[in-house]
Parts: sequence; structure tokens; C-alpha cells
Amino acid sequence: MNNDVASARLPWSDPGQTSLDASDDFELPDTTRYCPTRLLSAFALLMAGHGRCINTSMMLGDREYAMWQLARAHTLGDAQVRVLAAKLFAYFDDDRAPVPVGLHA
Repeated sequence: MNNDVASARLPWSDPGQTSLDASDDFELPDTTRYCPTRLLSAFALLMAGHGRCINTSMMLGDREYAMWQLARAHTLGDAQVRVLAAKLFAYFDDDRAPVPVGLHA
């Protein structure tokens, strides 16, 4: 076995060396918010219990669809669904969009 290779100091073995991957230096701005997927999944399951199918991918990719589903949730008589919808609303809210009645903090 060649001991020279085993004892060589490689760039990635130096703890002071920064990463060569540009994405490691990326920092999210303070204004970026991600929708919690567990909350979204719980919302979808509760809505399914009421016979309402929710496409979680569309919720994340289509704001209008998401707002429609959250509004539908408020028409149900289920307090638990309404609470989840109100929590999710914060992630889909837009300052320029009107706030549904009853969701003001």
C-alpha cells in the first residue's frame, strides 16, 4: 500500500477550507417562507375526511388554487379544519390580495 496517498492532505480534509459548492454559500433572505408540509398534509387529510380532495402539489404551486381550498375549508363546520386553514393562510397570503373575513389577527 502506498502511504503517501493515505497521508496526503486533501482540500476537503482541511476544516478551515470552505466548500467548493456554490450552493453552500447561499443564504435564504429573511422574507422567504416555506409552507410546513406536515401542516399541509394534515389539512389535506382532514379535508379528505369531508369528501374534499386536496392536491398538495397544486397547493404549493398555484396560489389561486391554494386560496380557493382554504376558503372552502372555512365553509365546513369543522373547527379543526378552520384552524389549520387559518395557519396555512399565512403561507399563501399576499399583501396585495384581500384577506378573507375572520382571518385578521
